[in-house]
This record gives sequence, structure tokens and C-alpha cells, in this order.
Amino acid sequence: MPVLSNHMHTSLKSLALLALTATVVSAQSAAPAAAAVVAVDAKLPDYAVASGVSGNLNSVGSDTLNNLMTFWSEGFKAKYPNVNIQVEGKGSGTAPVALTSGAAQVGPMSREMKSSEVAGFAGKFGYKPTKVAVAIDALAVFVHKDNPIKGLSLSQVDGIFSSTRKFGGQDIGTWGDAKLTGAFAGKTISAFGRNSASGTYGFFKDKALKNGDYKSSVKEQPGSSSVVQGVASDLGAIGYSGIGYKTSGVRALPLALGSGTDYVEPSYDNCLNGTYPLARYLYVYVNKAPSKDMDKLTSEFMTFVLSKQGQEITIKDGYYPLPADVAVEGRTALKYYSAE
Repeated sequence: MPVLSNHMHTSLKSLALLALTATVVSAQSAAPAAAAVVAVDAKLPDYAVASGVSGNLNSVGSDTLNNLMTFWSEGFKAKYPNVNIQVEGKGSGTAPVALTSGAAQVGPMSREMKSSEVAGFAGKFGYKPTKVAVAIDALAVFVHKDNPIKGLSLSQVDGIFSSTRKFGGQDIGTWGDAKLTGAFAGKTISAFGRNSASGTYGFFKDKALKNGDYKSSVKEQPGSSSVVQGVASDLGAIGYSGIGYKTSGVRALPLALGSGTDYVEPSYDNCLNGTYPLARYLYVYVNKAPSKDMDKLTSEFMTFVLSKQGQEITIKDGYYPLPADVAVEGRTALKYYSAE
């Protein structure tokens, strides 16, 4: 039986291999740094409405994916009026429990399941949950829209958010410490982050802090929108969140792997080519038994998510769509059991 390729099991560095399959149409602008217009991969299939789809579908998990799950649900319900979908987004850590208990058929997560979470599911069902990549996110470091800083290195990000500073940099408590001059130099940095139930909290801790400890001064928020709102309301603030939560009140900073290296914008093409350091997949986990077909409602919902129409919704919510071959892997996972 087919086995999912490494795209679904490794970091977004592997997306460099997919750059040629993605459709990124350059904006028509004379400016050399013009943003790219993101479009769905032309190879993605249209969704075909199936017969006999009805019932209740429960989604429990990621706050990062909460709005996107809601928009996908609305698009799906427009095709199937007899379907009822409930979406709860309190954090990725709630998805494995809900999926294992049967409280949810789909478990959106902004990180991969931990081995202990997979083991808990497998202990009950005798097989592992199926992981399906549903979107691409450039986890963004946001500052107030009027903050003039050009960008930050990961060492500086670590110095702002972490008490252990495993990147080896200096503690950064003011914007002057981050090399800003003028009126901002003396401003104390007010850092916003997520709580420990969040997959984004764990991903940022792993990638931006090298799994170091957060400073106790970081203001933990229950949701992504409250992080962005906090940053937008404070000139000296900084926070991290999925790129889909960007508002006009904040700016997503370009990031550099090290001091002296180029800043990299959190754009779609930089996620695909592997240069943006905080790029990641967003996932939905489902219960797919190896010996029987998945229930039709869940299967059709996931097929819709992975279709052209589903990925167009991904773009409208501010996230980035899947290349067609990654979507094919997801659709294959819904039909065949993978022991990976």
C-alpha cells in the first residue's frame, strides 16, 4: 500500500523540492520587492459533490486553524445543507484527546502529534491516527505597524522571548538592545505569546528558542487573535502567530538565520523554497482504520479541504495553499492505511 513521502514527516525545508510544482504568480509592479500574488496549484482537482452526505462533524483542536476550519465548514455546508459542523479551537493539545475519545472526527493541529499522543490513540484503536497536511503557514513575528525595525535574526528573537538564549545571543529588553535608534531605542519590549496548550507555542519554542525556556514576562494569550491585538495596541510590542491572523495594525518581520545574513520575508515562495526559517505545515488528524473505509462525511470534508475550492479558501484566510502533490498524498492517506 502507498506510504506517505517525507514531505509529510519532515520540516518545511523539504518544500524546496516542491517549488516547481507550486503556482506563484508575480504581482504586476515595477517595485523590485513587490509581493507575489498567491494562487492555487493549477493541478489541484475541483471538488465533486457526492450523494448521501449528511450528519454531524465535530472539529476540536488548533486555534491557529480555527478560522480556517470555520471557513472550510461553511464552504462544505453550502454544498451539503444537511450537514452540521461544530468547530472548537482551544489549542492543538486538545485534538489528540478529542480524536481518541471520539468527541471529534477531525483534529486540526499546528504541530505534529507527540509520540505520547500517538501512543495514546494507538493504544485504544490498535493503529496510528492519520496525519494530513492541509495548508502552509509562515509563523510570523509581528510588531506594531509603526515600528521601524527592518527585521530580526533568530538570535535576536531568542534574546527577546527566551530566558535561556540557546542561540547564544544577548538578552534583549528594549528596542535599543535590538539596534533601533531614535524614539524607539528606550522603549521596553512587550512580548506576547501563546499558552502551553498551543501547538504554535511548542513550534516557536522548538524553532525560535532551540527548545529553551520562555521568559516569565512573555504575556501568554489564549488565542492567536489576542496576540495580534496586543501587538497592534502597543508601539513597543512584539508577538508571534500564524500569518493568517495578520491585520493592518501589525507588520510581519523578515527574519534572518544569523547576524550578517539576509532577512527573509514570510512569503509563500520563501516557504516553498525553504528559506523562511519558521515555515510549517498545518495538519488535520483523522481516525482512519486500516481495514475499512473512512466514514463518508469525514472523508468528503477532507477531500473538499484538499480540493481547488478548499485551497482557495486557504488563501482567502491568509494562509498558503498546498502544492498539488502534497494534496495528492493527503487524499491517498484518506483511502489507504499508512503505517508511517
